[in-house]
Amino acid sequence: MRPRYPLHIHISTLFLALIILVAGALGGIGYGLSRELLDTSAADLTARISEHALLEMRRIIEPAEVATRLLSLHRAATAASFEERLESIGFLRQALDSSPALSSLYIGDDGGSFFLLGRIGQGSATEAARAPAGAAYVVQSIERRGAVARGRFIYLDHGLKVLREDDRPDYPATYDPRQRPWFIQGLRSPTPIKTPPYLFFPSQRVGTTLALRTANARAVVGADILLHTLGKTLASMKVTPGSEMALVNQDGYLLAYEEPDRILLKTARADGMPTLARLDQVGSAALAPLLGALRQIDDATRRGSRFSVDGQTWRASLNALSLEGIPPLYLAIAIPENELMAGALRLIRHSAAATLLVLLLAFPLTWLLARSVSRSLRSLAGEAEAIRHFEFAHPIVLDSSIREVSELAMTMEGMKRTIHRFLEITQTVAAEQNFDRLLPRLLIETLRVSGTHAGVLYLADDQELRPAAAVDDRGRQMPADLSALDGASAGPLLGAALADGIARAARLTSEDRTCLRMPPGELPDATHAIAVPLRSRKGELLGVMLLFCVGPTDSGQLSFVRALSASAAVSLESKSLIKAQKDLFEAFIQLIASAIDAKSPYTGGHCARVPELTKMLARAACEATSGPYRDFALGEDDWEAVHVAAWLHDCGKVTTPEYVVDKATKLETIHDRIHEIRMRFEVLKRDAEIRCLEAIARGESGRAARDRLDSELRQIDDDFAFVASCNEGGEFMAPDKVTRLQAIARRTWLRTLDDRIGIAEEEKRRKAQAPRMPLPVVEPLLADKSEHRVLRQEHDRIPEDNRWGFRMKVPELLYNRGELYNLTTGRGTLSEEERYKINEHIVQTLIMLSQLPFPRHLRQVPEIAGGHHEKLDGTGYPRRLTSGQMSPLARMMAIADIFEALTAVDRPYKKGKTLSEALAIMSRMQREQHIDPDLFALFLRAGVHAEYARRFMRPEQIDAVDVEGLLAGIGPNPGVGEQRPAAGRS
Repeated sequence: MRPRYPLHIHISTLFLALIILVAGALGGIGYGLSRELLDTSAADLTARISEHALLEMRRIIEPAEVATRLLSLHRAATAASFEERLESIGFLRQALDSSPALSSLYIGDDGGSFFLLGRIGQGSATEAARAPAGAAYVVQSIERRGAVARGRFIYLDHGLKVLREDDRPDYPATYDPRQRPWFIQGLRSPTPIKTPPYLFFPSQRVGTTLALRTANARAVVGADILLHTLGKTLASMKVTPGSEMALVNQDGYLLAYEEPDRILLKTARADGMPTLARLDQVGSAALAPLLGALRQIDDATRRGSRFSVDGQTWRASLNALSLEGIPPLYLAIAIPENELMAGALRLIRHSAAATLLVLLLAFPLTWLLARSVSRSLRSLAGEAEAIRHFEFAHPIVLDSSIREVSELAMTMEGMKRTIHRFLEITQTVAAEQNFDRLLPRLLIETLRVSGTHAGVLYLADDQELRPAAAVDDRGRQMPADLSALDGASAGPLLGAALADGIARAARLTSEDRTCLRMPPGELPDATHAIAVPLRSRKGELLGVMLLFCVGPTDSGQLSFVRALSASAAVSLESKSLIKAQKDLFEAFIQLIASAIDAKSPYTGGHCARVPELTKMLARAACEATSGPYRDFALGEDDWEAVHVAAWLHDCGKVTTPEYVVDKATKLETIHDRIHEIRMRFEVLKRDAEIRCLEAIARGESGRAARDRLDSELRQIDDDFAFVASCNEGGEFMAPDKVTRLQAIARRTWLRTLDDRIGIAEEEKRRKAQAPRMPLPVVEPLLADKSEHRVLRQEHDRIPEDNRWGFRMKVPELLYNRGELYNLTTGRGTLSEEERYKINEHIVQTLIMLSQLPFPRHLRQVPEIAGGHHEKLDGTGYPRRLTSGQMSPLARMMAIADIFEALTAVDRPYKKGKTLSEALAIMSRMQREQHIDPDLFALFLRAGVHAEYARRFMRPEQIDAVDVEGLLAGIGPNPGVGEQRPAAGRS
């Protein structure tokens, strides 16, 4: 413990020590540190520059390598004709644009054919001058068919539109890919080859060439990469303004320099062609000496040196840059030592000046020291004011040698920590929304602020205490398998705390360990424990915390734990009530969904499968690392909104009549009215038999009468069979079928009974629209009667200015049950009115959900749940939203709803599609802008379709799927697609 002295001794001692120490200490240390800083910083800087340059080269080359590999696997590499390769020009352009450093991609085969796609302006200046205006790319081709060879240049704009095509008869004679080094080396090597960087003569730029043979070893694909941007990179990495940097090969020839024009020597060759300059030819006095060092360098990756040029000292180094498949390159760096040391020298000068200034101010410090004592006391007064205002952002760091000031500061810091800890754990526990995570977190925070070793949290369940969390002070789960306790057998410590209702601390006895069922080796260092009952505001026992300590607990610590337990109990009670409400809400949601599925035996499970599929797709979007959804993320509140919306997406179906949802035939309502029509045909048959018998009774030939009867009965049977087949529905109702139905409908039958008695009042009112005919009445065999027309009331209409934004065409009638009207339905079994009634379920869903008082984090539930029948092109329903008006989650649910409807096998009006059939239909739908193409691509790439199929589809529905083929077709490509499942029946 540090000694404490009176104030006047401190002032005198500090004054004398200040004069002695300041005079002898501050000035001399800096120079030695500066010299070490020079050596260390020079080595570190050059190493970092070299690493950055190497990364830059890899950044340039690696995309080109990927493009070359992809091209070697593409069908263009093995194509047999120019036309086949030209069909792949889009792929080549995409591969070329994947790397700005790529100047061209080309293919040569063993037949001498050659195909190249290059950028305009990155080849020779002569060829660039030949290009027409607007040209962005050029295709160079050589075709050899027998003795005939054809060369051509095709100029393309940015959209790959042909601007001009030139025949070059001399091109095949001057260029044969089979004689080029890249082709020869690439054909021999099973792996990609790279050429050392060299000067491209057409463009007068430095670059390297990649080559890779195809799988059939009959062709080689190549790529030219320009490295001219490395000069700008080196210029940007200059350590000081006067630094010199250059990238050279092992012979000292420049490959990159901050002044590109100085890389080339235009008068070095007799033919006038430029060549690369060496280090001693670039015109830099600092780089020239490094040529000799380069020729003597050994296998070491760097060599540092110092030399003087024109009286100036330079720090120089050569750093090897190793790239696979290329001889070593070297980064030559020369830094002026005076610029490198400028900061260190300035620091020395400033330190000397500061030292002198301190010496000059030493004498007045006696007076300032006395002021510092009062300043310390004022600081403590300010800390007390901060505590009063609950400001705990900064700790009290006053370490005074004065005993009274130091003790006061320590006391205030302890008080501040205690209050801060108490508030912190209260806020932390209150912020945790998940009840299952709250329990261990509550225990962990209590352990940390109370300084205990480990703990167990029990929750009260009737007369038992069940362990809910067991952790140590580091937050790790305790391995002990604790059992439930009851108040009578909880042990002395825990039993006493429960009986008194307050926290108790005591030594752990063997009886405590036995009652707690702790294994003998568990927590061997824990000799004491604190038992903390947690009670609600009504005094009911919520649970108990058992905190294990390595030593006795003092009274202050126990008091703090008692105060903390009250706050923890309130948080536990509140979160427990919230959890119970959420559980009730969740059960209510699933109850509604189950009731909707149970309402119809043919859609059972739909409301349970769609949430699973929606969440599968949402998880895939969150896990995406590339593409449009790479930044997509959902928080815990968002996941809850997805869960609720998915389970409630069809809640409006509670208003849809079951006989409409499950309508399997055209005449089906609550019952299938084909039975009524069958009875009319039976009446016709009986009438025919009666007419036959009457004719025989009148003396007509029995044989002739019976032959006529047989013919008439066959016709009646055939007509009924036709009507019955029309009742079954189908994909298309041909006009000739409609004509035959109308002819059959014109046949009549005799009704002798009153059809206006024994019926409901509503049907009586509809029948009253037509005059009553005296019995018996001759009626058509099939009819559209006035009582079949159920008028739409005002409350069944959607106003144009409705507050939900619904934009659906509302049929004039609520229902039209006309027999002929329904039998002539063109597609499926639903009439226009019934299809609208089914589609109306989404209207009811939005109305019902918009009336619920959702909390803030669930406000988007109606939008997510109500958008799964919208289409990206604005032709969906009920609001005709477009892509920009739909959230990603609503678009995900639309895909889930469609896929489940396509593959479901429990629908009476269709068969479940196979996996490949369903995906083919959805592929057409994305091309027609009905569903999101990006989400559909993610649906395929992430394997969501396969995971759903394994879990929910029948084995016979799971067939092979060409995922790559489907992905290749993704994009705007309008076409005629298959019919979507019957609208709204998903």
